[in-house]
Amino acid sequence: MAVSDLDPSATLGKNSLIGAGCVIGANVSIGPECRICNFVVIHEGTKIGAGVRIDDHAIIGKQPMKARRSAMTTKESRQPAVVGDNVQIGASAVLYADCSIGAEVLIADLATVREGVRIGDESIIGRGVAVENDCTIGKRCKIQTNAYITARTTIRDHVFIAPGVLTSNDNFLGRTEERLKHFCGPTFEEACRIGVGAIILPGRTVGSEAVVAAGAVLATDADAGTVYMGIPARPTGPVPEEQKLGNGG
Repeated sequence: MAVSDLDPSATLGKNSLIGAGCVIGANVSIGPECRICNFVVIHEGTKIGAGVRIDDHAIIGKQPMKARRSAMTTKESRQPAVVGDNVQIGASAVLYADCSIGAEVLIADLATVREGVRIGDESIIGRGVAVENDCTIGKRCKIQTNAYITARTTIRDHVFIAPGVLTSNDNFLGRTEERLKHFCGPTFEEACRIGVGAIILPGRTVGSEAVVAAGAVLATDADAGTVYMGIPARPTGPVPEEQKLGNGG
């Protein structure tokens, strides 16, 4: 199929295929054995590893826009995006500039990964998930459909976040300049699990192997290895040993 616009400085690895209507920018590097489907846009300087699949209408390496009243986005141009080997990127997904995607990651249809995001190997970013700017996501995490990961969130390895989970980074709700000093997303320590529809408030830490139950509102830190339930969430007991990572869980 014809490519509508392939910049002469772009490089295409052996046995890679590009579908119809794609736009490949200057100095883009695409590794071998890749499949770039129809109407994909890959912005200037983006590096794509080997064996990558990018589905229809995805956008890779987009520079962020700056609204006059935005507190988090800067006007400065960000570095190109980097996509590791054997990554799968779904239809209409958008990956911004200066994101780094590890090997074997799956980013599903309609997901958004903002600038400054780092995602570790073998993680899954589900359908419609929004990962805001300057987040870190570890290895082998699962973030499921329509979860919202606020800017400046840290997610360690093996974390599970269920569908519809919401996070926040602004205790002041945007009314004072003081808030700019305190922006902080949650921290999810290794192997913690967050139930469907839970809400995690700014700056809270969910300890290693902790569980926050479905629909809970976490307004305090969650101790490691402890189950939290309710509104506001309260500790209700330990996580069973058989449910912990490495013990069959």
